[in-house]
Parts: sequence; structure tokens; C-alpha cells
Amino acid sequence: MTKARLFKLLPWLALAAIIFATISPIRLRPHDIASVDVDRAGAFAVMALLFVLAYPRQWMLCAVLLIVGAGGIELLQYLSPSRHAHLDDAAVKAAGAAVGCLIGWTINRLRPLSLA
Repeated sequence: MTKARLFKLLPWLALAAIIFATISPIRLRPHDIASVDVDRAGAFAVMALLFVLAYPRQWMLCAVLLIVGAGGIELLQYLSPSRHAHLDDAAVKAAGAAVGCLIGWTINRLRPLSLA
């Protein structure tokens, strides 16, 4: 597998991990030292960053789909009896996605300058 293909696979793996963590029973949810909101925002920021870096020409589409998709992924929690969807959780995830997209866009804008 080439580096370019691997690089394009990473954001999809991040998305799969986030969906698993979102709809799996609460006891299977990953635990770490960060607060739940920091955890949610951070996961979406990293995923968005990976998508924008992997698909630099489609950064706007990535941003729209990830920000709107945060609400959709939150709604997936209705598929699990131990989870509950909340609008404020979706907003935190969308904010994380927006920050990740902004960082990715900035890196993509600076990348050609650093090669000169």
C-alpha cells in the first residue's frame, strides 16, 4: 500500500473508531483522563484534520459533511439502549470538527510555502 493510499485511509479509520465509540454500549466506551467534552471535541478535531489533509481540494465539502455529520453521528446513539443523544454533545463534536478543518486548511495553505 502506498503512502498516499494509507494517508487517505487514516481519516476513514478515525471515523469508524468514532462511530464505534458513539454507538457501542457505554461500558465499551474508551476511557481516558480528559473530560467528556474535551474527548469528543478532540476526537472530531483529529478526524477532521485527517480528512482535510487527505482531501485538500475538497476541504469545504469535508468541513460541511463533518460538521453536519456530527449531529448525525450523535443521533446514531438511539441505536444503543444504553446511550442517549444530546444536542449539546452534537454541538461540541461539530465545534471540534470545525477546529480540525480550520487547522487542516491552514496546514494545507502553508504547505507549499514551506517547500519554497
